[in-house]
Amino acid sequence: MKISIFQIISVSAALLLTACSSTEEKNSSLLSGPQGQPVDSASTNSYQNGQGVTGTEFNQAGRDLMPAELGAEFTDPNNPLSKQTIYFMYDSSLVQQDFIPVIAAHAQYLVANPGRRLVLEGHADERGSPEYNIALGEQRAKAVARMMKVQGVAEAQLDVVSYGEEKPGVEGHNEAAWQMNRRVELIYQGQ
Repeated sequence: MKISIFQIISVSAALLLTACSSTEEKNSSLLSGPQGQPVDSASTNSYQNGQGVTGTEFNQAGRDLMPAELGAEFTDPNNPLSKQTIYFMYDSSLVQQDFIPVIAAHAQYLVANPGRRLVLEGHADERGSPEYNIALGEQRAKAVARMMKVQGVAEAQLDVVSYGEEKPGVEGHNEAAWQMNRRVELIYQGQ
């Protein structure tokens, strides 16, 4: 029996694809996003181990501070510091252009106030598996944290936490509610 090089390559490729697909099928059945795509399991290890919160070591420095406690600029609707929620597009952790000045203002505030701490709470809408939504919430919070660090905020001032779909900002099962639930909340902490 004569075997051509084309047959050898075809069989090798088929075996390779079969080996890869069985691993991916196993992972995607556990961690699937809104359209069934697999999720990086490293982002969801804490959730799977029953912790429910992922990200950097979550250690609240104290109670949540109200905007009025932070200063007048946090209550002035014309000041970007008064905006403490960053919204995201569906299935994305990319910060939208509209929110870059808001993040920059909070970064400047943190640089000028090195004693302040900020918890970046990542959230997702209800679509997708709980594991996927925890990972997506974490990716969103980390995207905001990266932008702040580039602008000089110390890592010690930031805590990243993800609640996934567990703490919706708005109840509902439609696009209007989902849009409000895809967010990162900026929560200042104090003693």
